[in-house]
Amino acid sequence: MATRMICVANQKGGVGKTTTAVNLAYGLAQAGKKTLLVDLDPQANTTVAVLGQDEPELTTYDLLARDQALANVIAETGQPRLFLLPSEIDLAGVEAELLGQVGSQTLLRSIFRKSLKSGYDYVVIDTPPSLGLLTLNALAASTEVVIPVSASFFALKGIAQLERTISLVRDRLDCPDLRIGGVVCTLYDHTNVARDVYQAIQRRFGDRTFKAVIPKNVKVEEAHSRSLSLYDYAPQSSGAQAYKELVEEVIGRG
Repeated sequence: MATRMICVANQKGGVGKTTTAVNLAYGLAQAGKKTLLVDLDPQANTTVAVLGQDEPELTTYDLLARDQALANVIAETGQPRLFLLPSEIDLAGVEAELLGQVGSQTLLRSIFRKSLKSGYDYVVIDTPPSLGLLTLNALAASTEVVIPVSASFFALKGIAQLERTISLVRDRLDCPDLRIGGVVCTLYDHTNVARDVYQAIQRRFGDRTFKAVIPKNVKVEEAHSRSLSLYDYAPQSSGAQAYKELVEEVIGRG
């Protein structure tokens, strides 16, 4: 089976994007899928959530801006079958360094096509909360996009822009297979606003809306702060149960 390339994206911050990428990747690995989690966000929250506070020797900055070999940058994690391409703050400068270079928008895809030969079942890419060069690279390297949308009043603001960007990447960067793999409602808190937002997501995206709804749950943040898998740290928590459902849906849509 071909590697499924999943980009987790939303240019709006605070929607649970990194949390979704991390727990999706952990869940896939625990389901027996060899998974590569890619941190393309200069904030490096995904990297800290998985590896802790120790700074990695090599990062996605070295991969994209310093021509470091992919195999040298991939780090092992404490989770069997889960591997990480870590990030660092220097990645924030990569857009300026690559701007105007031929192939800069598809550099990550080129690297993967040339060097990703280790039988991964899934690649999950966490992106910055913007639609800049790094997110374009993530989209161009992917075949499907998972969009986390928080259950808040301004949740759908900007989603149309993201949809247009996905369409442009598909047409202009030779990505005919790129599609919205699904939309997941996050930070759900059982208020009237949250229910209204979820219904609005369902109306807009139909069957592309995941049935799994991710609740606000303190155990999720606690697990990240301790650099532990949510499924090991608080397996019975509402957050862990919801992300397990999401992982099952993602696998089922393959």
